[in-house]
Amino acid sequence: MDKWMDNPWFIKIIALLLAILLYSSVPHTSSKLTDINVPGEQMTAVITNIPVKAYYDTDNLVISGIPDSVEVTLKGPMPQVQSAKTLQDFEVYVDLTKAKIGNQRVKLRIKNLSDKMTATIQPSYANVSVQEKITKEFNVDAEFNSSLLPAGYVAGAPIVEPNHIKITGARDIVEQITFVKATLDIDQGITSDFTREARVQVLDRNLNKLDVVVEPDIVRVTVPVRGLSKKVPIDIIQKGTPPKGVSIDSITLDTPEATIIGSEDVLKNTDRVRIEVDVSKISDNTTLTLPIIISTGITKVTPQVVKAKVVVKKQDETTISDLPVEIQGLSKNYTAKVNIPTDASVNLFVNGPSSLIKKLTSKDFNVFINVTKLKEGNHDVKIQVEGPSNVNWDLNQSTANITIAKNNA
Repeated sequence: MDKWMDNPWFIKIIALLLAILLYSSVPHTSSKLTDINVPGEQMTAVITNIPVKAYYDTDNLVISGIPDSVEVTLKGPMPQVQSAKTLQDFEVYVDLTKAKIGNQRVKLRIKNLSDKMTATIQPSYANVSVQEKITKEFNVDAEFNSSLLPAGYVAGAPIVEPNHIKITGARDIVEQITFVKATLDIDQGITSDFTREARVQVLDRNLNKLDVVVEPDIVRVTVPVRGLSKKVPIDIIQKGTPPKGVSIDSITLDTPEATIIGSEDVLKNTDRVRIEVDVSKISDNTTLTLPIIISTGITKVTPQVVKAKVVVKKQDETTISDLPVEIQGLSKNYTAKVNIPTDASVNLFVNGPSSLIKKLTSKDFNVFINVTKLKEGNHDVKIQVEGPSNVNWDLNQSTANITIAKNNA
């Protein structure tokens, strides 16, 4: 064998045989060969939620009735089916490029799928409506639950920005538009202007939402809120009696008016508010911080408290004795006799500012009884006193007993 391998002719013969063998293994187009196909493993796959694309004139038409997604069943060689199932690089579509306005039944088709596979689409047909697309402008009405505002507050007309919006859709859908609303969500207790963003809703007369395109679909709404208010005077009510030897000279407030908030009816029937000053414990000049008292139905008062400056006067007391009781209103045909007090006089206990008390005399007072409407007989009559307005007094006896008789002819 070694000798053959050393022989150059032997090597050449072997090379020739190898070349012939290689040449015979290469197929030639001119040669008649019998092809033998060995089929691979077949499989079937169901793919759900495949979106459907529609081809049509999107500028001028609106299409409805096309399903959002379909189910596709693929059948073919395992490698191709598995690849298509994984990649989902095929497309289910509807060709409406030549569609006319109206209702029609169209076939769903598939593309970008290997020709070694077959596909079944479910549903395979769709009943579609082809309509003219139009765009119209509408005003937006804002609404919210005004009952969430506190009592005594009202909302003004909402301001919507932008107020005009464009709505695009099928002509018959756009013609059904009855309401274009922006509904606000608000919190309870709002007492001032507020601004919210709201999504625009397009509804028909039965408040059904319509399938249209809204631009813009979100608007900004500002709602003015104001309180029903009124300015009223503040009354000063004294409670109690000043201590002995003290009189109230004046009570003044740092603000004479208050602003009240409430419903229209309450404001209409409210003319004033008040503070109450307990003078029973005031013996010197003082300043009090007091709450303003409001009536039922008023929800707010401003200010809520005021300062009351109280100025007092020190008082003295004196007694003016034996003031005669005069009879007034007696007809000239009658006479009157004072039975009690027996001497027809009273004592007057006067208190007031020292500077005045020291100057008072019996001439500063008029003590009398009025018998204008009395007839003959005995009567108990109230004793009345007239005197200076800036002092106080008490009688040692408040009534008199008199007898009225007719004069003898």
